[in-house]
Amino acid sequence: MSKASDMELFLAGVMTGSHTTRQRHIHQAKTIRTAIAERWQRDNPWTWQRKHLLWFLDHRMDDRAEATRYYYRLTIQLIALRLGKPWFQS
Repeated sequence: MSKASDMELFLAGVMTGSHTTRQRHIHQAKTIRTAIAERWQRDNPWTWQRKHLLWFLDHRMDDRAEATRYYYRLTIQLIALRLGKPWFQS
């Protein structure tokens, strides 16, 4: 997954909602991918572990507004769903 549009393909099967909502999830997933790639050199979501996503929430979102953290948690739930992992099921 080296191209920017790959996150859209990765999440396509699990995303629902309006066009705006889908675009927000794609944008946030790209932000998550960039942060994890910088920290652990893992730019492919298939190689991510739970600790990578928790690190993102704990360290990259710690100074953000609660609403922002909420929307990123929703995106992370979609990523976990796509990976077939029960990490962040509500």
